[in-house]
Amino acid sequence: MKVLVTGAAGMLGDAVVRRLAADHAVVGIDLPDGDLADAGAAVRLVAAAAPDWVVHCAAWTDVDGAETRRDEAMAANAGATANLARLCRERDAGLTYISTDYVFDGSAGHGGWDEDDPRAPLNHYGLTKARGEETVAALPGPWQIVRTSWLFGDGRVNFVKTVRRLLAERETLQVVDDQAGCPTYAEDLAAVLAFLVSSRRHGIFHGTNAGSCTWHAFAQEIARRCGHDPARVLPCASDAFPRPARRPACSVLRSRRLEEAGCPPRPTWQDAARRYLELLVAGRVRHP
Repeated sequence: MKVLVTGAAGMLGDAVVRRLAADHAVVGIDLPDGDLADAGAAVRLVAAAAPDWVVHCAAWTDVDGAETRRDEAMAANAGATANLARLCRERDAGLTYISTDYVFDGSAGHGGWDEDDPRAPLNHYGLTKARGEETVAALPGPWQIVRTSWLFGDGRVNFVKTVRRLLAERETLQVVDDQAGCPTYAEDLAAVLAFLVSSRRHGIFHGTNAGSCTWHAFAQEIARRCGHDPARVLPCASDAFPRPARRPACSVLRSRRLEEAGCPPRPTWQDAARRYLELLVAGRVRHP
């Protein structure tokens, strides 16, 4: 197929372009090519690519910034998605929309979220992504919503790189231990997306690495893999780091539909962290 990937310069978009290029004709675009929230720009970019399928990785990802720049965040996440959905409907092209655990309210003690659980975002960023989901789910043609969480990989900033740097600078560091989720390696999510696009599956899917943990446990694993004593990573409550946007206590995404679709098992988040750190230490990444 001819596949258009938005957000192609980003952590996930770059991984998706590389993964899909093995089997499809791929065109990648990013913000310098045009703002998809602008209807005219969206028409121009989609017409130039003439895709059979669109993988929409581009998004506003500044969770705290969305609380004060609400209109911009809504335009980037919901408006751009609505423009792409309309153009895909006109072309009878498929659309894969990358979404987030933040569409749920993260109720403490919930245990995890299934694909059909009701959306109830805690913050404005989550609301913008939920609005995008609603637009995609209304399409009459082929569509996929793929929710993920705690994404890391070859990007300028991510949790793994931050913890590794802080461990080199400080004797100890505090990391919140009252938020649980599923760390997800961009390369592994790209493999899931390649499977879904190639198989043209329809519906909502939860795409993460296997297993779940707290941010504190994730940081301890990073410390261990970097040769540091995990005890240097101290647990704390979210209240120790107040943020403009509320964070969900439970971001665990349970997966059933990928398994039903025949998607190969995803590696554990521990294995994913190991593989990424090995590349990072060896300097085999774009953003060391």
